[in-house]
Amino acid sequence: MSESKLAGQFFDAAIGLLRTVRDEEGENIEAAGELLADTVENGGRLFAFGAGHSSLAAQDVVYRAGGLALMNLLTVPGVVGVDVMPATLGSALERVDGLATVVLDTSPLRAGDVLIIISLSGRNALPVEMAMTARERGIKVIGVTSVAYASETTSRHVSGTYLKDHCDVVLDSRIAVGDAELTLDTVPAPFAPASTVVTSALLQAVLATAAGALADRGIEPPLLRSGNVDGGHEWNGKVMDEYGDRIFYQR
Repeated sequence: MSESKLAGQFFDAAIGLLRTVRDEEGENIEAAGELLADTVENGGRLFAFGAGHSSLAAQDVVYRAGGLALMNLLTVPGVVGVDVMPATLGSALERVDGLATVVLDTSPLRAGDVLIIISLSGRNALPVEMAMTARERGIKVIGVTSVAYASETTSRHVSGTYLKDHCDVVLDSRIAVGDAELTLDTVPAPFAPASTVVTSALLQAVLATAAGALADRGIEPPLLRSGNVDGGHEWNGKVMDEYGDRIFYQR
């Protein structure tokens, strides 16, 4: 089988997943977007968190041209990204009980804010505890996960629950357990993950919904423009001046 055929199969798989979440997650996307709009309107702050490769989708909505300026990244040293050495340390930290509570204790998150938690499996202690603790503190939680993991894997949190069990809104990425879309007789393991593509698209759909909802309420969405277009820096400076008390990535 040629490489071009495999490439086409991957695009077909990714497009199929995108169509599925568009058609079957529409109500949840709408609910998540309205929740973000409510929070912006009421003076709350917006945060996103993901561990490992799930952090890529979280980073994609922070300080992004065309995105909401109020979206902040909640970082956990050693967990966000694969720049930590060894890379396996990040995976190990996701399973540490109590870490999420310490992170929230030292973060700016407070009641009335929204925290988007991205975890493909939703089974590890860190995202589960983070969602549980955040809601106990009056923080709204949007979970982005593959619900299939809850029926095909074992929870790694002492409660036996998953991220999906502790959210105000759940967005199901519909990614199959194992996150690999292709197989080949001559390759011993499945390959070609699509979770980043789908999760990023889900979140951008939510932010687009939020921007529209704010506009419908007569509120100008606090959007950033590209710094590579004329006037972009000036525009962004005004937005950051107006909403500086809710933006933490410039401090």
